[in-house]
Amino acid sequence: MTEMLTKETFLQKVFNFENSKEWKFEGDKPCIIDFYADWCGPCKMVAPILEELSEEYKDKIDIYKVDTEAEQELSAAFGIRSIPSMLFCPADEQPQMAQGALPKHNLEQIIQEVLKVEK
Repeated sequence: MTEMLTKETFLQKVFNFENSKEWKFEGDKPCIIDFYADWCGPCKMVAPILEELSEEYKDKIDIYKVDTEAEQELSAAFGIRSIPSMLFCPADEQPQMAQGALPKHNLEQIIQEVLKVEK
């Protein structure tokens, strides 16, 4: 299951940008964060793919969603200008951002290459 993040849960589970300018991942496994809005067509196309991936990689990665309308401060902190935007956070490397509605095979490739996770 994908999990909704607020600013508070983001600070605990992903990165506390209020305490540190230097990236330090807080999670215990790699994650994908989907920045989306309810009115966004491409976001709606990506949502079921992310649900599938959250089942397929259940114990290996976390998949989070951030509503850019409700969490404007969080979106601004990451410079989100277009949605969907996804932040890929490996356990011990710098995160990488991708924009647009990516097809499932692209997401699986990023999970393997960026997050270093196999099915």
